[in-house]
Amino acid sequence: MTPVLLENLAWPELGEIRDRTGGLLLLPLGATEQHGPHLPVAMDTLLAEAVCYAASARTGAPVMPALRYTVSQGHTPKWPGTFSLRHETFIATLRELAAWAVATGWKRLLLVNAHFGNDAPARVAVDQLRLSYLGRLQVGLVHVFHLGDGTREAYFSDADDLHANRAETSLMFHLHPDLVHMDRLAGADDPDRTAGTVFSHPVAQTSLNGVTGKPSDATAEEGERLFTAMTAALVETIGRAGGEEPPLAAEHWNDLPEIRYD
Repeated sequence: MTPVLLENLAWPELGEIRDRTGGLLLLPLGATEQHGPHLPVAMDTLLAEAVCYAASARTGAPVMPALRYTVSQGHTPKWPGTFSLRHETFIATLRELAAWAVATGWKRLLLVNAHFGNDAPARVAVDQLRLSYLGRLQVGLVHVFHLGDGTREAYFSDADDLHANRAETSLMFHLHPDLVHMDRLAGADDPDRTAGTVFSHPVAQTSLNGVTGKPSDATAEEGERLFTAMTAALVETIGRAGGEEPPLAAEHWNDLPEIRYD
């Protein structure tokens, strides 16, 4: 019941794991960005890692080192601690990592994302990669906030444009209580001001302190329930991904020309 961390292994072990598991890799996608006055800037990375580690311990799927710097431009430079890549840099990073995965014999890449801002560029990367490596690499994207029964509802229960809210704070209570500033919770709540808006407004225009939601309602019990549901759902997803093949046999598509995005 120990997670398989790629960075801790030597190449002979990795080759054996690759061949035994069908060439599946997990890549946690986090962020380094402000999470209100009460949560660490590594919140999304810590969550993505924890879910992947727990699922790896139950499935044997190897976990790549998490991407800690991703797309956080929507948080603006208003609060210290946010470091963002450009969308195109993030997409290029995913493409280059995938290229090395293919070159070293891996067959399946599952992106496990814990940061809302990564959704759009990660989907673009998946769209490009599935064409670039048709028949050589299967690539997918899952979001931890959609994994498990009731998880999405819990995430959005106190805000539609949420950030550092009740659900995220509950998860940190469960995973890393020592990193939650309890003395700042009482004044951390900040309402969602985006209802009825037409345009997309960055966080500096919608939140007074970087929070959107009610972290003061968070509990460790809710965090444990959410994390358990996320992990179980990811375990089930990995089980299906390990043996999934394209719905149509290769004879229908294996002579298509290669599409590159270099």
